[in-house]
Amino acid sequence: MPHLLFFTDPARTPDACAIAETLPRGAAIVFRAFGAADAEAQALRLKAIARRRGLKLLIGADAQLAARIRADGVHLPERLAANSRRLKAAHLRWIVTCAAHSLQAARRAGAFGADAAVVSAVFASRSPSAGAPIGPLRLAPLVRAAGLPAYALGGINNKTARRLKDAGLVGLAGVEGLRT
Repeated sequence: MPHLLFFTDPARTPDACAIAETLPRGAAIVFRAFGAADAEAQALRLKAIARRRGLKLLIGADAQLAARIRADGVHLPERLAANSRRLKAAHLRWIVTCAAHSLQAARRAGAFGADAAVVSAVFASRSPSAGAPIGPLRLAPLVRAAGLPAYALGGINNKTARRLKDAGLVGLAGVEGLRT
């Protein structure tokens, strides 16, 4: 599993390729196209960077695009978590992560066969989809009870990553997410 996930966002990370060029080996890019007309071309540019730099590329909510470009897997929103086992059966080497905004959603992701849950929002975030932040004190028991690896998402930066590390949640920090 990657030790770090970088989530693209056309509004907040308009040059995802530039950021991908700075990611440490072993990290993963989660490309979220949000219906962009040039999604495949963008994904192929990110895939080339990922291959050259020793990164993984997951495609957000679009298993067909992931299959077409031979990505390393997919990231699914909560509502699609039930597809995890089917996708992993069809693509044996794929990494499948699922969004989780609650303990129940994280447990469902595990029960459906996901490799990891992406728990959000951990800290305040400018993302339009971010809910109220849960913070490290509520994140810790959620991760322990979820029963699968978890990544923190939402408001992660050098300062907040230290808060997670100080709470005993992580060993590695990164750009937009970290593995606990």
